[in-house]
Amino acid sequence: MSKASREFHVPDALANLYDFANTLDLRHFTHYGVQHQQGEELADPAALGDWLRQRGLIDRAAVPTQRTFEAALQLRGAIRDYLKSDVAERRRKAGVIAPLNKAMEPFALRVAAIGKDGFGLIPLQADAQAGLSAIVAELYNAAAAGTLNRLKMCAADECQRVFFDRSKPGTRRWCQSTLCGNREKTRTYRERHKHESGSET
Repeated sequence: MSKASREFHVPDALANLYDFANTLDLRHFTHYGVQHQQGEELADPAALGDWLRQRGLIDRAAVPTQRTFEAALQLRGAIRDYLKSDVAERRRKAGVIAPLNKAMEPFALRVAAIGKDGFGLIPLQADAQAGLSAIVAELYNAAAAGTLNRLKMCAADECQRVFFDRSKPGTRRWCQSTLCGNREKTRTYRERHKHESGSET
């Protein structure tokens, strides 16, 4: 679990999936006069290995290959596209489901008895791909438990940060209403006011 997942109270069962989706930071807004710098945590296979090891997802000796690295980026992109889709439409959008299915193919899982928790999915491999398989397992488990619908992408184009919707009705659109929500509402108000002013002339 990362500092961000703890700060935003992301459930442990979703923490690695949340962190993985947010290894790509596309935020490009200005906050208190400071321009947010975009970032990429998975710049190469070595960076991917470090990220997985920090979360205990792979053995210290495991080293991701270039092929695994490329598969990881494809998986991340497909997950982000899925989470960007409206919750009600996710399972019906072939253009989102098909790429996600293809991206998950390299990461084999098996059913195993896991003590007091009953049965669960665990990685079939024992190499660097196992860590990514564990993230796919989180995706499945969250979908089965109904919590995946609360993992969303911020609707603000200049943000696109994945967040966990903790609101009771589960209808939040922005990662933080006080930041992205306010910017969107202010922009909408200004555009409407500009349009109304233009209509009066």
